[in-house]
Amino acid sequence: MPIVKYPRTVEPLWTEWDRKAQKCGLRHTIYGVNRDHYTGEWLDNLKHGKGTQTWKSTGAIYNGDWKFGKRDGYGTYSIPDPVTKEYKKVYSGWWKNDKKCGYGIKFYSDMEYYEGEWSGGKRSGWGRMYYKDGSIYEGQWLEDQHSGQGMLRLTNENRYEGMWKEGKKHGLGKFFYLNKGQLFEGFWVADIPKCGTMIDFGREEAPTPTQYPIPKIELANPDDVLEEAQAMLDDSQE
Repeated sequence: MPIVKYPRTVEPLWTEWDRKAQKCGLRHTIYGVNRDHYTGEWLDNLKHGKGTQTWKSTGAIYNGDWKFGKRDGYGTYSIPDPVTKEYKKVYSGWWKNDKKCGYGIKFYSDMEYYEGEWSGGKRSGWGRMYYKDGSIYEGQWLEDQHSGQGMLRLTNENRYEGMWKEGKKHGLGKFFYLNKGQLFEGFWVADIPKCGTMIDFGREEAPTPTQYPIPKIELANPDDVLEEAQAMLDDSQE
């Protein structure tokens, strides 16, 4: 009986090369066309797991967790010092979808850094910022600005405690003028005190107290007057 011969199927050569080129698991350093390079774990040709990425153009290095090609998990981002060429840490903390998210510390300079919560690459949530002039803000943030309840302590130990909006004092708050022994408590709008009361506070210990103490309020109902003024201010803000 006749024998039927079927032609043997032969895969194109490129399919074998492509199969060998698939990156999965731990691999040695892989270079990109722009000379960026990555050493670490892969999954389906994407950086996934633990790995280190170096950007050729800036010399920056990220070392940490990856998920489907993006920084995701815990990791540290560092850049070389332009003078000493030694690497200095810029950010160390949590990432999600290639952006800072969760708790982390970012160094803006040797004298200025932030530690706290992030969302979408911006300071959001609770955090503490140390400014290079020596002042410190501790409280709530929203999209890189003071927003919500927070305290700002200045270098002369004066401080503000209260509400913030878009990086400015806004709402009920107290400002302690410890250098002259006074306390203002009231309502603020865009960094400007609109209504409130000023009293002596720690005047005896103040380094530069006012010449005369603040006289006592002689109004029959000072609280009612203040509430009325604040109500008028609230109405004007609506």
